[in-house]
Amino acid sequence: MKNFLILIAGYPGTGKSYLCKMILKEYPDFVTFSPDEVKEQLWDKYGFKNLDEKNKLINLSWEYYYSFIEKLMISDKNIISDYPFSDNQKNYLLNLSKKYNYKIITIRMTADLEILFKRQKTRDLDPSRHLGHILNKYDPKQKTIDRTHAEGLLSHDEFINRCLNRGYNKFQLGDLLTIDVSDFTTADYKTLLSNLNHIIKN
Repeated sequence: MKNFLILIAGYPGTGKSYLCKMILKEYPDFVTFSPDEVKEQLWDKYGFKNLDEKNKLINLSWEYYYSFIEKLMISDKNIISDYPFSDNQKNYLLNLSKKYNYKIITIRMTADLEILFKRQKTRDLDPSRHLGHILNKYDPKQKTIDRTHAEGLLSHDEFINRCLNRGYNKFQLGDLLTIDVSDFTTADYKTLLSNLNHIIKN
């Protein structure tokens, strides 16, 4: 049986982690692993004093991420990974999948960008959100700040430009499924999961 790499991609704020949990209920044997997990672990281990140090840790996190994905593939694990993937990750993931004969399924999540900006703002201000995402200087001992004044918060224009210029809405490897989640209450998860099941079973 062919092994699968499911990439839950698309814009920030589309609920990729939520969809990941839904898929796990249907396929509990899949292993989940996200690039953000690695970033946050490195931030907590080393901290960073400026954007240069932060970016170096982000670059290191991608090395760890690809290495761990490869280990999972060597172990024949089915994998789910959620992130706003772009062309920066495409060749690495494609080459690994070819090397270990994995079938890739991309689920691209989209929504109205104005709605997503509001969601992103809410998420960044949530105390459960790792501070490293919104700071340019981070001490692991630092637990609380006034998030509304965090220097790493994206402005409206920065968020929109990032979404439009990084190719989040075009990323695809393997089979493509899409879902619009502008309104979570009417998003057609049922059809999405049915189509995913059809690909996996056939």
